[in-house]
Amino acid sequence: MAKFIDRVVLHVSAGKGGHGCASVHREKFKPLGGPDGGNGGNGGDVILEVDANVHTLLDFHFHPHAKAGNGKPGEGGNRDGKKGSELLLKVPDGTVVLDKDGEVLMDLVGAGNRYVVAKGGRGGLGNAALVSRARKAPGFALLGEEGEIRDVVLELKSVADVGLVGFPSAGKSSLVSVLSAAKPKIADYPFTTLVPNLGVVNAGDTTFTIADVPGLIPGASSGRGLGLDFLRHLERCAVLAHVVDLATLEPGRDPISDIDALEAELAAYKPALTGDASLGDLADRPRVVILNKADVPDAEDLADLVTPELRERGWPVFRISAVSHAGLRPLTFALAELVQDYRIAHPKAAPKRPVIRPIAVDESGFSVLPDPEEPGGFLVRGTRPERWVRQTQFDNDEAVGYLADRLARLGVEDELVRLGAQPGAPVTIGDVTFDWEPQITAGADVVPTGRGTDIRLEQTDRVGAAERKHASRVRRGLVDDEEDRE
Repeated sequence: MAKFIDRVVLHVSAGKGGHGCASVHREKFKPLGGPDGGNGGNGGDVILEVDANVHTLLDFHFHPHAKAGNGKPGEGGNRDGKKGSELLLKVPDGTVVLDKDGEVLMDLVGAGNRYVVAKGGRGGLGNAALVSRARKAPGFALLGEEGEIRDVVLELKSVADVGLVGFPSAGKSSLVSVLSAAKPKIADYPFTTLVPNLGVVNAGDTTFTIADVPGLIPGASSGRGLGLDFLRHLERCAVLAHVVDLATLEPGRDPISDIDALEAELAAYKPALTGDASLGDLADRPRVVILNKADVPDAEDLADLVTPELRERGWPVFRISAVSHAGLRPLTFALAELVQDYRIAHPKAAPKRPVIRPIAVDESGFSVLPDPEEPGGFLVRGTRPERWVRQTQFDNDEAVGYLADRLARLGVEDELVRLGAQPGAPVTIGDVTFDWEPQITAGADVVPTGRGTDIRLEQTDRVGAAERKHASRVRRGLVDDEEDRE
């Protein structure tokens, strides 16, 4: 028997972008034919898409990790790397995507609706794409970016027109079975139904869906019983129907007290959904009262006693028997009429078009803040500077000089000067911290030197990688400094 899974934690990883290629065209009589390194391919996205043939999150329960394809690196001869393959994950209609803090990221309603849950990394530019007036033969390329990695929660909220609520063993599953072709498990003990049951009902020209939501008892909205797990399946129901057991033998229970207890739970539950897919608080939905098991002895007398009070509340009341099928036809057409009225009052919204918001002309794209953990240090925040740092090969001086030029043109250098940064001040951009050296004259015309070098860096007092490695070996006692110098 297939399991019904309506909540899973999904670990998604988008593909990495491929590195750009640093290549020089070479052929006979053309030893230096110019840079011809291709760009790296973008990493693949992880996409969630609603599929009408998927009804549970079971696949993600057993396979909670999803990863898209990586982009291929660029090659010489101006050959760009292949884009990473995207990963398309099929989800049921009514799936809500939440982040780890419980914030709603996307509400997937309607077949074909898509959401990019993890964006693939950008591919790095090859040296052919980095050619400029001042830098005619770049000896470096940009690195590809890492793909987005995140954990999201998928929750399934059933898309049903009518939601049946009631105490355990009130006959909700039996009612679904006789109104539709659904075949839920039915027994004479409480909490027989452990998962929501969904059925399709035909009433004349109207077709609607009906859901049996299990486990509602006093305290359900605060986590008692199964209610907190399944109350969310009522969030999309246009009509709520109270199914009342006229044959209960439990002391202290009667139809009015049962309804009042469940109404208190519906009022206390706050739906997580907002916006177009939400129907408001559960307390505001139209109500129908279904007095079930009217065929048992003394049931008619009890029904006559409670019906006037229920109708005073403005709720339609129907007496039925799920066993003998008495009263089902009037109930079916009454529910169909309420659903039809809702559909007329709330027509389906047109599919939303993606909104592209251009960056403002005066938007700097970065901010410089004092580093709270490093006296005299600064933190540079912004999409562009952090992306540029991730794309830089720090073992290539020409690439480092190119990064300094980009930061200077963006205005980072001027902002550091304005804030009083001193030479040697630690500046952190993303995950990289470096000592600020204003004497590099970033942004000035580049003096051509050897490939992979930058004369501006050679003129500074910056300790090179080889010297740092040697100093580390001396500190560990692996070599003798004086003997090594001789």
